[in-house]
Amino acid sequence: MSNLPEPFASTLHIRDHCLCLHAQQAARALSRRFDEVFRPLGLTSGQFSLLNSLNRPTPPTISQVAETLAMDRSTVTANLKPLERSGAVVATIDPDDRRGRRVGLTEAGQALLARAKPLWVETHRQLEADLLDGNGDRVRGDLKRLLGR
Repeated sequence: MSNLPEPFASTLHIRDHCLCLHAQQAARALSRRFDEVFRPLGLTSGQFSLLNSLNRPTPPTISQVAETLAMDRSTVTANLKPLERSGAVVATIDPDDRRGRRVGLTEAGQALLARAKPLWVETHRQLEADLLDGNGDRVRGDLKRLLGR
């Protein structure tokens, strides 16, 4: 038999109580649900979040998008590439800092986001209704506290 460094009961305790694990599992389940909803539009849940983060009066910098999405800049840049290839977003040199880039929605990107939003609204409504007390504000508040916001 195996000589486990910790008793199996410890593994079960962590499996059943670890907030990080439960948050990861919930995030994956939510992503899958939204991925399915957005699939007819050729979008993933992550791409929807990225498009939504670009929906601003002035195109944001990559750093601003990274901060909004709690991602690192290189991940944002990699996730932008398919949206750039599809014509949904365009990157331009930042006039305030020529070393940086700003990213904005194209007309096609705005139209795609407009088609995706009603799908998000309905799916989000269903998710909040599925909560034990139907109180999405409490869940959001708890998650924001964990993020330090």
